[in-house]
Amino acid sequence: MLKIEQLQVIIGKKEVIKDLDLEVKPGEVHVIMGLNGTGKSTLLKAISGSYETQTKGKMDFLDEDLLSLSADERAIKGVFMSFQNPIEIPGVNTIYFLRTAINEQRKARGEEELSSPNFMKELQETMSFLEIDNTILQRSLNVGFSGGEKKKSEILQMMMLKPSLILLDEIDSGLDIDALKSVAKGINSLLNSKTSLIIVTHYNRLLEYIKADYVHILHEGKIVKTGDSSLAKELEEKGYEDVLSSS
Repeated sequence: MLKIEQLQVIIGKKEVIKDLDLEVKPGEVHVIMGLNGTGKSTLLKAISGSYETQTKGKMDFLDEDLLSLSADERAIKGVFMSFQNPIEIPGVNTIYFLRTAINEQRKARGEEELSSPNFMKELQETMSFLEIDNTILQRSLNVGFSGGEKKKSEILQMMMLKPSLILLDEIDSGLDIDALKSVAKGINSLLNSKTSLIIVTHYNRLLEYIKADYVHILHEGKIVKTGDSSLAKELEEKGYEDVLSSS
């Protein structure tokens, strides 16, 4: 699904990601953990192409050179990113945003646009599944949304767009337990043998609902330790300093 070799990401004059290697196979769930400022969000943004950086190395997505593609081209190929702090888009309601995004992707892939009745049927079913109030549809995207509403809106977009590679940047931050369960339910509904997931998180609690195949610790721009979900529990119990000093 995704193969990264010797990735370097430079922002300004600072090398944030340093010779990073990562391989994600179809159907796998990878969790990235680490202290603040270690490059976790930068890694996801480098994969999604969501901002311009000086990037070196190799990054293949389904055997295609990802670094040669723009952010929208990566999205069309099936890369989706949920942002830590989704931006507000005044004047663009959620229905219009979702339908436009879906049909632009379908058009770029040579597929027919989704008709209004089919789109609304699928949208209503997805919102019911996620337990999202219908009033969100007529509001401008993310404008005045609570933290939980923003995160649920991101998962709604993910479920409607049906990507192959999902990148979630702290999707669990600021969620109460009910919202966390709803978000996890949405994520799990898309996981299958052809869909891969990379999650950045600080906490083990999300992994109580989503099964992780690998947990990686990112430190100073490099993956310094990899394990299974027990590594996340160890971090929660001991803290980064103890775990990193022993690795």
